[in-house]
Amino acid sequence: MNISKLFKEKRVYSFEIFPPKKTSPIDTIYNTLEELKGLSPDFISVTYGAGGSSNKDATIEIASAIKNKYKVESVAHLPCIYLTKKNVSEMLEEFKNKGIENILALRGDVNPDIPPQEDFKYASDLISFIKQNADFNTIGACYPEGHTESKSLKEDIKNLKHKVDAGANHLITQLFFDNNCFYYFLEQARKEGIHVPIQAGIMAVTNKNQIEKIVRLSGASLPEKFTNMLDKYENKPQELRKAGIEYAIEQILDLISQDVDGIHLYTMNNADVAKKVTEAISKAI
Repeated sequence: MNISKLFKEKRVYSFEIFPPKKTSPIDTIYNTLEELKGLSPDFISVTYGAGGSSNKDATIEIASAIKNKYKVESVAHLPCIYLTKKNVSEMLEEFKNKGIENILALRGDVNPDIPPQEDFKYASDLISFIKQNADFNTIGACYPEGHTESKSLKEDIKNLKHKVDAGANHLITQLFFDNNCFYYFLEQARKEGIHVPIQAGIMAVTNKNQIEKIVRLSGASLPEKFTNMLDKYENKPQELRKAGIEYAIEQILDLISQDVDGIHLYTMNNADVAKKVTEAISKAI
């Protein structure tokens, strides 16, 4: 199924998971998927190795299981900066053979120790290649506070328009903690002529260690309400977990009240957190 068509019918609700580490058996993810399936998401996306590492086989296997075993639509992430056109063509053929119809096309993180390939410099290059050579629903990523490598949000939104013009049918945002940032981004994106559905990416932070990594990788700003929560429960892990889930729920309910196109929950492979969030928002979604 082309999941971008769902936005014409409903507010889309989805999850993201990542493959187990290479040192862990791949089937450790399947109990999580069984639980997530019971929450009735519209789709589940599967990440790919970052910074030049490759777990493409795990991504393909898990995305195929989501679609064919668990009967939930799947999205396979595909970062391109370390791939050649030949690599991508081979992967597209694998996706097709496994029944995977939806791809999140990404540039991918740059590893300073690994020289990139030359075929795909930007995600828009990959999107164009897919559209010209295969029949997949292609999704793009976007950044409510601007990509960390962009000079400004305005510049980043202009680059985002290139992705949409190249053929991205819908967009999923990087996680954010301040809804006002998302609303401003959305307003500017629409002014730039970006009219495809935009899903808001939300993550329930359940421990303080996650924050440092998240901020370093995403550049997401932390509003005062969020930092006050962290300070209050810094040495109370159970209370912080509960407060982090509640914060995400409040974010989502506010987004729904403003008629957001969809919610994409970064689950961190934690089905219990996904369940708590889903139960709290189920009547609103």
